[in-house]
Amino acid sequence: MATEVKTEKEISVEDKLRALYELQKVYSKIDEIRNLRDELPLEVQDLEDEIIGLNTRLENYKNEIEELETAIKTKKLEIEQARTKIEKYKEQQENVRNNREYDNLSKEIEYQTLEIELCEKRIREYTVALESKKEEQKSTMEILSERRLDLEQKKGELNEIISETKQEEERLREQIKQIEQRMEPRLLTAFKRIRKNSRNGLSVVPVQRDACGGCFNKIPAQRQLDIRSRKKIIVCEYCGRILVDPELAEILPPTSEG
Repeated sequence: MATEVKTEKEISVEDKLRALYELQKVYSKIDEIRNLRDELPLEVQDLEDEIIGLNTRLENYKNEIEELETAIKTKKLEIEQARTKIEKYKEQQENVRNNREYDNLSKEIEYQTLEIELCEKRIREYTVALESKKEEQKSTMEILSERRLDLEQKKGELNEIISETKQEEERLREQIKQIEQRMEPRLLTAFKRIRKNSRNGLSVVPVQRDACGGCFNKIPAQRQLDIRSRKKIIVCEYCGRILVDPELAEILPPTSEG
């Protein structure tokens, strides 16, 4: 029991701070791996959603093209019917009994002629719209083909990253075990509690530009001196994160005074 107390006393505050910061760095690497693994499935999902949207658009183009082709056929049929009527009315004009009948037939011929002109106009409009839809359909099919290739590539990347990061995470987990074995249970519990309550998973942060590296609130000069002295563990009074000086965090090279 006495040996255990002595061993605990031999662990300096600076060593504890270094262990805490080292533990934080390893956990942060695991967080990065998890974020990467989370992002790629989202990219895959986005591509799958886009492909569904493109397929829906292609189906709409197909229906619109069929409707326009049907409309063109209908108008061509109406033109043929109008021409047949005109021929019939012209034949009837040759056998009319009076001018009134002739004028009525002339009006019918004129009406059917206008109907033909209107149908031809509609056919031209439908043909332009049809060509436009076919171009859009072709362009969408090309985009769909590209997105399918992108999806295949992303899925390959995802499978590869999952495999690689799984091994990397296992290695980092082993590092965490080794670091945690050197730490006091009370300190480790505090570290994990802070990490759990932190939005970005940061329990230990360096002082940067005279501010907390977690919440970015300014730290008084005297408190910064206390942090640099590494004589006690100091937490941010605003966010509760454990603070370390930039030199310990290897953000700045050691500076000599004088």
